[in-house]
Amino acid sequence: MPEYKLTGRMKRVVNLSSRFQTRDPDSLTDDLINNINNMTIPRRDARKILCPSKKTSVSSFVIPVTEGAVTGYYFSNPKLSELTGLVPLIVFCHGGGWVFGNMEFYSIFLRHLSEVTESAILLIDYRLAPQSKFPTAVEDCYDALLWAYEGAKYWKVDPDRIYIAGDSAGGNLAAVTAMLARDRKGPQLAGQLLFYPITDCRLRTQSMLLYKDSPMLNEKMLSFYVKNYAREPKDILSPMFSPLLATDLSRLPPALIITAEFDPLADDGKLYAAALNEAGTKANALMVNGAYHGFMPYRDAVGRLVGECAARQFIAGRPVENVQLITERELKRQK
Repeated sequence: MPEYKLTGRMKRVVNLSSRFQTRDPDSLTDDLINNINNMTIPRRDARKILCPSKKTSVSSFVIPVTEGAVTGYYFSNPKLSELTGLVPLIVFCHGGGWVFGNMEFYSIFLRHLSEVTESAILLIDYRLAPQSKFPTAVEDCYDALLWAYEGAKYWKVDPDRIYIAGDSAGGNLAAVTAMLARDRKGPQLAGQLLFYPITDCRLRTQSMLLYKDSPMLNEKMLSFYVKNYAREPKDILSPMFSPLLATDLSRLPPALIITAEFDPLADDGKLYAAALNEAGTKANALMVNGAYHGFMPYRDAVGRLVGECAARQFIAGRPVENVQLITERELKRQK
């Protein structure tokens, strides 16, 4: 098994991340999960996540979904729209194993990502497990995508540049939402941006075996997440639960998949990209060396800067197969 040699910065990242989703499911209660999801983030911790963007504004909306409603948080830079005209829209499904989802945490991250990618972002606060089981979360995300597509005309966003995105379990939801948009003749998406997604909930890959005790995400927590999201064990075989198991991955929007080296889900991203390409859907899986699961929101995490640059290239319209893991400085040298 690998030895995880964490620098001082990465130790701080691991410690901070544990406040938003524990890696010890035996300690969890409904009250603790609720407290984590609704906790206020002190300013000193917010700066350790990412410096909140001062250019990006946020608005909240009530989004009607099947048998209920969810909240959507819309991040945008009005001045950018004035300067450039219509901007891309990213509909974002947050991570947290379908169980966790602190909106203040994700607001800090996505205000920053909105600035980096020069796009508007709609964060979906979908209904969480175990109170809301599969497929509630993905149906919420699909309903929110339909709502966002209709709202695009009011937000100064380009209806031809709407992307679906997500991290971890949110990457799973984003991938499935893209499939539903195809199958239900929904909005034509410009692309899907998946950060270290879980795509095969049988949890059998080689990286799962190799990195099952990774400090940012472990096999025990993944099993807990899958068990709490599923209504019954056979659900994990559904393509809406495990998109890698879908029999038809053709005619989907181009997919940029960013994975981390020391992540039990590393193979989920790699294998999903390979399956998409085999089916004729363009996909590019980029592995960040030295990175751990969940690295994108943390200022000091290994890989964040190149991950942001890759996302920026993709949202700016670079063909997915040409997107690279490089720094902004290296990207500018190419122009």
